[in-house]
Amino acid sequence: MNRKLVRPRHGRMVAGVCAGLGQRFGMSANLVRLLFLLSLLLPGTQVIFYLILWILIPNEDRPY
Repeated sequence: MNRKLVRPRHGRMVAGVCAGLGQRFGMSANLVRLLFLLSLLLPGTQVIFYLILWILIPNEDRPY
């Protein structure tokens, strides 16, 4: 796993957080999205965590 964690320009649905996590960990973006949606059924701060990742993870074409 030598890939960087970035939000890709292509394959986004909302902000690209799930697509970026899927690419980074070698998973399907749709699987990550499904896991996120299922996690919304549980009590917790999943939406806040998503928003924080949206802010912290850079876009794909932004210099590091």
